[in-house]
Amino acid sequence: MGEKLFSLFQETGLYGFFGSMTVPEGALMPTGIGQLVMIGVCLILLYLGIAKKFEPLLLVPIAFGGILANIPFAGLTEEGGLLWILYHMGIENTLFPLLIFMGIGAMTDFGPLIANPKTTLLGGAAQFGIFGTVIGALYLGGYLDVVNFSLSEAASVGIIGGADGPTSIFLTQRLAPHLLAAVAIAAYSYMALVPIIQPPVMRLLTTEKERKIQMKQLRPVSQREKIIFPLVVLGLCILFFPSATPLIGMLMFGNLLKESGVTERLSKTAANELINIVTIFLGLSVGSKMVAENFLVTKTLMILVLGVCAFILGTASGVIMAKFMNLFLKEKINPLIGSAGVSAVPMAARVSNRIGQEADPQNFLLMHAMGPNVAGVIGSAVAAGILLNLCQ
Repeated sequence: MGEKLFSLFQETGLYGFFGSMTVPEGALMPTGIGQLVMIGVCLILLYLGIAKKFEPLLLVPIAFGGILANIPFAGLTEEGGLLWILYHMGIENTLFPLLIFMGIGAMTDFGPLIANPKTTLLGGAAQFGIFGTVIGALYLGGYLDVVNFSLSEAASVGIIGGADGPTSIFLTQRLAPHLLAAVAIAAYSYMALVPIIQPPVMRLLTTEKERKIQMKQLRPVSQREKIIFPLVVLGLCILFFPSATPLIGMLMFGNLLKESGVTERLSKTAANELINIVTIFLGLSVGSKMVAENFLVTKTLMILVLGVCAFILGTASGVIMAKFMNLFLKEKINPLIGSAGVSAVPMAARVSNRIGQEADPQNFLLMHAMGPNVAGVIGSAVAAGILLNLCQ
């Protein structure tokens, strides 16, 4: 009888958490304690998502998936388990990020970018945050001997600077799937913190006079231009960055559904029902990788630090590019819109507008900032394609 009771106790969560104090090789703590710590981390993420509204649509499913993944003996992440099925159904083959990109395309208006195409340079400049962080991550391992990042791992960390969650998940799953949870959480958490991270950088790099620069109203963009735009972007991608075609292709397909005017039902489905369903599955799937042995390592801390650096570099690069362009332009660009080159749509554009109105309440920059903002979405996808080519 005693043996049966003990056998029953061995299948409880209490035994799973505290039954063994053996520390696996490379881990920071025993597996059971690590699982308990990870559940605590996930509860903090739930708090941030629900109480602080930090990217709740992704952070809540990711955090809940992390809790489920760290329950001893539940078998949810083992072959045939719910989280295992979701992960292999849509993350391992990168289906979920691509479907989300289609939904983003169906929700995006590229009109401000078409009306002022030179803002593409601002979106491109902001991608320096990605490549600068890749170099920094390699330097940490190669010269400072702090944490060794391979090129594939460094690329996965650097893509956080694109402020684009689906792109971060897409690239990391292809190059360094063991870093998926840390990269995804860093990407979505810092996207939510854009209103906190960006303003100090923007104020530091601009004068009050520059922040007061007012820009002319954008010209109207015809439907024909909006229909042609996704086809032109896809064509350029095919010619110069074919490795970025999965992301760019789905983004432009979603946008074509929106702008064509003849596929309203499909466009609404992609922008609403489909993207919402996929977001739930993607969040739970990413959370399934938040197991202690993968997450509670020194690299995770470095990923979080480098992720902040990537955002700061991307913001600074966009602002500096705008200041550089002003040396040659008759009609000056407000440098604040350069910070919107990171593709946190539309949050980064709103931050540009808010900081501009702090200097001049009559300065309306939102639509101008949307140009580099949507250019940043394209830029981060292209950057992911380039990194994919370099690492494979």
